[in-house]
Amino acid sequence: MQRINAVSLTHNVKDWLASSHRPRILHIFDNVCNLNNERHEILSIVAPQIGNGPFNLVLEKEFLFSGYLSPESQILIFPTQLKLVDLTIQTANANLWSPIPDWEALQVKRAEILNQIPSLLVNSLQPSLPPQLLSTFSTAMIGADLATSLAAAKQLAGFGQGLTPAGDDFILGAMLAARIIHSPEVAKSLVEEIANAAAPWTTSLSAAWLRSAGRGEAGIRWHEFFKSLISDDPVSIQKAINKILAIGETSGADALAGFISVFAAQRNR
Repeated sequence: MQRINAVSLTHNVKDWLASSHRPRILHIFDNVCNLNNERHEILSIVAPQIGNGPFNLVLEKEFLFSGYLSPESQILIFPTQLKLVDLTIQTANANLWSPIPDWEALQVKRAEILNQIPSLLVNSLQPSLPPQLLSTFSTAMIGADLATSLAAAKQLAGFGQGLTPAGDDFILGAMLAARIIHSPEVAKSLVEEIANAAAPWTTSLSAAWLRSAGRGEAGIRWHEFFKSLISDDPVSIQKAINKILAIGETSGADALAGFISVFAAQRNR
């Protein structure tokens, strides 16, 4: 039997562990194992290099999931343990991480952030998505035009290949931008509605990311990017951008494109 400690988790993970009764393995990769429960909610068990995320249970050291688990592997949940075959993950001493960025601080700096966008070295990003649809969605997001935003989001949802299609990644980045640009009340209502409209049209993993963004949550690399924007340090900003661009084949790039596209639409108003 192997034992390994979890070093970090979120309230979402604690709730998942407390309320899941029929978990199963959804995806197995070298550094990530995604679990799904009876409500189609996701828990991601991840290696340290993946880091914190809205529904991530972060391990203290690397573990090669792909060489150890299969989709049929048994999962058992105990109050302070998660067992996968004879791997026991201890959760009792894991630190609680908040996936919610400091939106208030970002909103205070929205004018400065808006001025930084043209100088970012990612303005040439162009997802493999219909340009007119992206423009329509970004413009609607800026105007808090709920009807148009929802219609465009439903067309973008699930558009593309992979576990998190390009259309979903673009939506996610756009929702994060809306949290900075709009007042808390407007942003909360807008992004929650978009997440709820888009999630049913895509994969379970991508839906989990969309719903987390709808709640105002983001992964650690986005937290680092937001902190760098607040600091207004070009070197830190570029380092944070590079980390986001390294997510998946194009997922990070497509999400950044969505983020930047909404700010660009704001500048062009």
